[in-house]
Amino acid sequence: MRKRSPGTDDDGAQPNGQHERQFITSLHRGLEVLRAFRPDDRAGLSNGDLAERTGLPNSTVSRLTYTLLTTGYLNYDAVTGRYRMGVPVLSLGYACLSSMPLRDTAQTYMQTLADACGEGIMVALGSRDERTMTYFACARSRSVVALQLGVGSRISLARSAMGRAWLAGCSATEREALMADLEAHTQPRTTWPAIRAGIEDAVKQVAQQGYYANHGEWQAGVNAVAVPLRSTDPDLPLLGLNLGGPSHYLPADRLPEVGKRLVELATTLSQRMTANF
Repeated sequence: MRKRSPGTDDDGAQPNGQHERQFITSLHRGLEVLRAFRPDDRAGLSNGDLAERTGLPNSTVSRLTYTLLTTGYLNYDAVTGRYRMGVPVLSLGYACLSSMPLRDTAQTYMQTLADACGEGIMVALGSRDERTMTYFACARSRSVVALQLGVGSRISLARSAMGRAWLAGCSATEREALMADLEAHTQPRTTWPAIRAGIEDAVKQVAQQGYYANHGEWQAGVNAVAVPLRSTDPDLPLLGLNLGGPSHYLPADRLPEVGKRLVELATTLSQRMTANF
């Protein structure tokens, strides 16, 4: 079960224990229900599934799904007893993407790099969403076989190349807090030491060579390189940029070459990030 996110106490208390009257707990919980849906949930989710993913009580989830159903943000299948996202959620997603000018700028550069690196390559740009990284821009080279990911896909912060590069790029204080959170949510717990070692290795690699190389640790048979992407404006959020593909298209001995290219792309994009991305 996913633990309830910070800031969801019944009295609206924030993580630091200080009462924040402007924080609306019910709104936060409703958004948590929507965030529980994943691109591969084609059959939909039941109230029980949503309770499991959010850590909220079944009775609370039932009220929230009823409200979201009534307002159109969820659709209900009476035969299966499962919910799917409604069209209004899609409009929010497109509104978000349209507010990121960097996405359009980056797309051209990313496609050029993907094409230059040959068959089976995908380049993606993403940002952190709790314990995941969410793609908001993708570019693929032509290939019969390619990674089945796209805009909106969420990948592991702790295991993926992009996630580990992001962790390498954030401040030591933020990374320490996130590492503690990731450890608490890692199942089975016996896998955490290896995951921690991988993240620590990513920190060293980014410091030494500017990029992190992941040899099939996120998904067997898939190699990738990734870099943290930060604007020259310190007030803008840290992003992650990765390049990956099946190992037969992107063998380990090619990672240094494409890693350097990705660092060059990150440098170009960081100079073009604006106050609204």
